[in-house]
Amino acid sequence: MSDNQKDVAKAIKSVISELMDKVMDRVLITDPFIKEKHRAKKPLYAALVPDEIFKGSHFERRFVTPFGGVWEKLAKVVAIEAHGNCVKGHTISGTVGDESLRRIQEVLNKLEHNKRGKTRTVPDWKTELNYIKDGGGSPIPTTVVCDIFIDSQTTGKKYAFELKAPLPNSDQTKVSKEKLFKLLAMQPKEVDYAFYALPYNPYGKKEDYAWGFPRRWFNMQEDESVLIGNEFWNLIGGDGTYEKFISEVNSLGSKYRERIYTEFLGIDPLEDDGFLK
Repeated sequence: MSDNQKDVAKAIKSVISELMDKVMDRVLITDPFIKEKHRAKKPLYAALVPDEIFKGSHFERRFVTPFGGVWEKLAKVVAIEAHGNCVKGHTISGTVGDESLRRIQEVLNKLEHNKRGKTRTVPDWKTELNYIKDGGGSPIPTTVVCDIFIDSQTTGKKYAFELKAPLPNSDQTKVSKEKLFKLLAMQPKEVDYAFYALPYNPYGKKEDYAWGFPRRWFNMQEDESVLIGNEFWNLIGGDGTYEKFISEVNSLGSKYRERIYTEFLGIDPLEDDGFLK
């Protein structure tokens, strides 16, 4: 393993461990599940459903909230190791021609609304972006806040990412596409590359990705602006980063699953094979 891969692995482990330790501290010490309190507040539920079901729900709620921003935190620490620089929630300001801005809305409207009797417009990133850039016009001050921004000390390039959960909704994806268009239409150029990225693919291979909402806005298999799973991690962290990410998370997962079984649920650990592949 190279020194860079070791540093990436260490960074990944640090982020996940810190978040999980906070979750475990909360569910075991500062905010544990107290069955007597649960039964007093919801006697009907308690009479009909075993306490263990609600104990699991108690854990889930306290797990999901702190992990809401985990992908951005992981992306930041990985990118810093590989590129020397990465910022979350970065604001990029520039100017975009008024005709280019009009064309952005035109493209988005055609993707969102199909005329009666006509087939819905199919996303085509390269054609859409060229059409928008060719618009030009009087410069209008424009500001975009991107999820992840890398000003790479390794490549000398600037990268902007809209990083979304693997199953995003339609509105989120529309907003992300509008941001990417604006970033790449700015004059003078403020970023070299802009991507719509998903941290992993619940469908396995990229050609099998089938979640309907983002497919209204992007050709998820062919648009060069779309990165899914290993494409994203390997770009921000170097070749092999995705495999290292999976390895480190699964390694930590076995440790924390055992703790959850024994310390929180109070039962012997069950055999399982992890959750990320």
